[in-house]
Amino acid sequence: MTRAALLLLADGRFPAGGHAHSGGAEAAVRAGRITDAASLEEFCRGRLHTSGLVAASLAAAAALGADPGELDAAADARTPSPALRAAARRLGRQLLRAGRATWPCGELDLLARRFPKGVHQPVVLGAVARAAGLEPPDAAHCAAYESVGGPATATVRLLSLDPFDATGVLARLAPATDRVAARAVRAAREALTEGVDALPAASAPLLEISAEAHAAGAGRLFAT
Repeated sequence: MTRAALLLLADGRFPAGGHAHSGGAEAAVRAGRITDAASLEEFCRGRLHTSGLVAASLAAAAALGADPGELDAAADARTPSPALRAAARRLGRQLLRAGRATWPCGELDLLARRFPKGVHQPVVLGAVARAAGLEPPDAAHCAAYESVGGPATATVRLLSLDPFDATGVLARLAPATDRVAARAVRAAREALTEGVDALPAASAPLLEISAEAHAAGAGRLFAT
């Protein structure tokens, strides 16, 4: 395994399309739920322990070699919002394209042929991590970090928040991010023998509702 591959996959400059998404932060800013670094931290902490945990467990399971079709169905069941399901598949297609160009392998080619309409992004993330020679904890960490890194970066643009303050939020969330990733890996290993129902199904109803309102709104800076 190469740590450089982990750094590359987790780098916000990796061309996977994440820069166009705020992870619900734009809707939260518009609703007045994110106004400063403290409220950003509260938002990110909630997102980490709900959608972040779910994404990390799906990514870890995919990195372990679980069936991507079953994982995609599990992701659908854990994503009530049609807007978020569509966005997850768009991001999955973009990530798969980037992954195939960066780490060419038959497994990723087969994933693209088997699912021409796309697979949820965390499932692709796990498959790409596997192709890059990374381990399930690496995939889980990437997914967990993305769940808070995206909103933090977006809020800098949305609120002109000081980048140092946003980075401080991510640093304070680092221990929790490690714990979420570890929990996700344990659940992913259980899912290999017990089925995908063993994966976490932590819900964030306000994120789902806000995503639908955001998708129907005008003047958006971010897709989600």
